Amino acid sequence: MDNFFEKVWDVACLIPVGRVTSYGAIARYLGTARSARMVGWAMNNCSAAKVTVPAHRVVNSKGILTGKHHFQGAYVMEDLLKSEGIEVKDNQIVNFDEHFWDPIKELGIH
Repeated sequence: MDNFFEKVWDVACLIPVGRVTSYGAIARYLGTARSARMVGWAMNNCSAAKVTVPAHRVVNSKGILTGKHHFQGAYVMEDLLKSEGIEVKDNQIVNFDEHFWDPIKELGIH
């Protein structure tokens, strides 16, 4: 499982500033389309990674900040996204499609 987590973290580290992706998009890129929840677990445990993982850039498939309760404060995830130019309203990314980064399209098939 640690190897899977490291693969998830590696992909998350490639998400550009001002862009976001979803748990499912990372899972599909890794060839494990049904493992979006495991991607979520990896993001929840990214403090164990050897590098800083921009976990705030990974949201659910509708752009909702479902992982926000795993940050040190209630608004940390939202504040980090806003600092990168991403508008958030009611815990959801505004114009999600414009900010969405699909690793398969951006990086090719893994």
